[in-house]
Amino acid sequence: MKLAVIGTGYVGLVAGACLAETGNDVICVDKDEAKIRMLRRGKMPIFEPGLEELVRRNMAEQRLSFTSQLPRAIRASSVIFIAVGTPQGEDGAADLQHVLGVAREIAQAMNGYKLIVDKSTVPVGTAEKVREIIRRETTHPFSVVSNPEFLKQGAAVDDFLKPDRVVIGTEDEKGGEIMRQVYAPFTRTGAPIMVMDCASAELCKYAANALLATKISFMNEIANVCEVFEADVDQVRRAIGADRRIGPSFLFPGVGYGGSCFPKDVQAIVKFTADKGYDFQILKAVERVNHRQKSVLATRMEKHFGSLKGKTIAVWGLAFKPRTDDMREAPAIVLIERLLAAGAHVQAFDPAAMPIAKRLFGSTVTLTPRSYAALEGADALAVVTEWNEFREPDFAKMRRLMKTPVVFDGRNIYSRNVMRANGFTYYSIGR
Repeated sequence: MKLAVIGTGYVGLVAGACLAETGNDVICVDKDEAKIRMLRRGKMPIFEPGLEELVRRNMAEQRLSFTSQLPRAIRASSVIFIAVGTPQGEDGAADLQHVLGVAREIAQAMNGYKLIVDKSTVPVGTAEKVREIIRRETTHPFSVVSNPEFLKQGAAVDDFLKPDRVVIGTEDEKGGEIMRQVYAPFTRTGAPIMVMDCASAELCKYAANALLATKISFMNEIANVCEVFEADVDQVRRAIGADRRIGPSFLFPGVGYGGSCFPKDVQAIVKFTADKGYDFQILKAVERVNHRQKSVLATRMEKHFGSLKGKTIAVWGLAFKPRTDDMREAPAIVLIERLLAAGAHVQAFDPAAMPIAKRLFGSTVTLTPRSYAALEGADALAVVTEWNEFREPDFAKMRRLMKTPVVFDGRNIYSRNVMRANGFTYYSIGR
């Protein structure tokens, strides 16, 4: 098939590369000329495992190309995926100006039947808005379908190539059949292609992320309760995770969720349901718990030291999760800002997010080239992101480098007994 993907962020670039991998001719479009030049050189604007290899291979096979010329891409393609950003407005609502603007440009460039696919995360009712805009701008036949993405940053390529399910929202048979053909190569092992109305499809992504965010905040609340009663959250987590109705995923306590999806999507569903007169009280509580949890390490440091003024705090992990460089809504930002406000000096390291952190913090934070360098002269270490390389460190070396051996583990990656045996004062979550 001849496909176009509008937008080369996490969703668009991964989708374009993976769709090309199954033999389609894919044109990825972005208005950012600098990004297009970078991609044409085989350089990635984002850190995502496996993506660079996929892009380079399909470019070499001439199945994947990049352009800033949207009309040319539309005319050359029969299926057009809209994968532009839907940034969060001040009121929590998803901003649809880019999606609707692209829809208008698509309509003006059409030269025959086109299938337009909403791949961006959009509120319920967006497909109808896109449909109406295109209907006003062209007399050519077209279909609009909703096809929400369920990609995890750090595992996005695998998630697209081997999906749990594919959700397609459509109001006409032709659009649904074409989408079945597009996704057939990815569902050969039995993953269901679930065809439904557009409103239900649009709600699926928000409902899934809201439920996962709820599990995280709920488990963080249970961790706090464990500390009150001197219980061990790891034991509680294992017991409830063994219940097949619940399952073990997303039951790890920590310092809160971040990233580009959970915070934005939770707030968006609260907003667009409120616009219809519904008060989503559970999700409001989820937000409050998450906001509070991001401050738990700083609060414990203040309690331990009395004052953080003049203290040097090492931070391991800046991205909101491992295997990505994304720092949007990252708990590390809340921690570092609070440490700086309290007069502390911060020395930080992350395997992937250092360029992003440099843009965020400038010279206010010392960014070190290696993890151990962040520990030199540190009064304490805060572990904020559970990168694998932090899990089995040289504890003796850590002690030699640190001024005082105090560790605040925001992801519970270390054993309390091991840390104490190695002479550390150790704080974790819910244990």
